[in-house]
Amino acid sequence: MKNEVNENKVPVSEVTQLHGNEPLGASAPLMGRRHWLMAGLGVAAGLTGAFAAWQKFQPHGEMDGAVVNFWAQEFEKPEGGTLSMRELRGKPLLVNFWATWCPPCIEELPLIDAFFQQNKAKSLQVVGLAVDQPSMVRRYLGQKPLSFYVGLAGFNGTELGKTLGNVQSVLPFSVIFDAKGMLLAKKAGKLDQKDLDAWLKKVV
Repeated sequence: MKNEVNENKVPVSEVTQLHGNEPLGASAPLMGRRHWLMAGLGVAAGLTGAFAAWQKFQPHGEMDGAVVNFWAQEFEKPEGGTLSMRELRGKPLLVNFWATWCPPCIEELPLIDAFFQQNKAKSLQVVGLAVDQPSMVRRYLGQKPLSFYVGLAGFNGTELGKTLGNVQSVLPFSVIFDAKGMLLAKKAGKLDQKDLDAWLKKVV
């Protein structure tokens, strides 16, 4: 089935074709992009094999393998250091997969940032996982900083998103977990205030 393209979401596959089989910023040299892609292929292949049989999330019952895998992930932070998902267990968490080359991603980031600022006192956490080159993410954040955590997911972020239900590999893609670490809801495409308000009611 052909990936849908509209103003609210961008297929990662089409960006991949434009950038040498890699969903990265266009400014990097070709050889650099290829080297960066190959470095991530091993991790991506492992994720794909481990979750080839992943099924649609069911809101009741035991935590499935894809969610267990998510909580085991660690990402480099743009400013340095490591962002560990397991350290965020115990409080509601909104995760947004985004990239600097994705217009609807950039459009929704201020909304998500404001939502986090308004609700962090309620123990809501937000993480933005950038499916992009580290240099492009750092450049963007240097101009428009965000108040929530950002992780450099790179190529691995595309495969991780698939395991959580982003079967068409579009960006932006968002999911929300409750305080017990269970996946409650997901959306492929740009979030709006109604989405965020509805999700907040599920976890607070």
